[in-house]
Amino acid sequence: MSDIRDRAKLWEKGRLFEDFVVGEQFNHHWGRTITESDTITFSTLTLTFNPLYFNRDYARELGHPDIVVNPHLLFNVVLGMSVEDLSEIGGPFLGVYDLVYHQPAYPGITLRAQSETTETRVSESNPANGIVTWSSRGIDSDGTTIVSFRRSNLVGRRTVMGDSK
Repeated sequence: MSDIRDRAKLWEKGRLFEDFVVGEQFNHHWGRTITESDTITFSTLTLTFNPLYFNRDYARELGHPDIVVNPHLLFNVVLGMSVEDLSEIGGPFLGVYDLVYHQPAYPGITLRAQSETTETRVSESNPANGIVTWSSRGIDSDGTTIVSFRRSNLVGRRTVMGDSK
């Protein structure tokens, strides 16, 4: 009797350079609720000792209704939700641009991520790859933008100068 793993089929994930079209929009997977524990743990592990992120009394003294979710955690959650659709098999991460935190977020917020392909071009220094840029944003349950940014990745090309890969 064969092992079930012998019958398993690899499910291809990710996209190559030619699969991206400028203007294409993505609504990334189901979202993520950020808990108090998430932001306190993230802040501690990243040595972000701003009392806004773990001291409720301090945050309230500054006019917040609760501790503030560490904005770097918000960014990382939104970036992470976009990976499956945008850069699962992509090459190196090239950078983040125009990162904006539009408003503070508090424990219990559920973030969803949306992205749009804004630029594609063949790499001049390495034509076996292309560079793809996306604009992404994290939105709350009401559709309010909490965080937005652009990012670029090096993405492998399916065809290089007419040759199939």
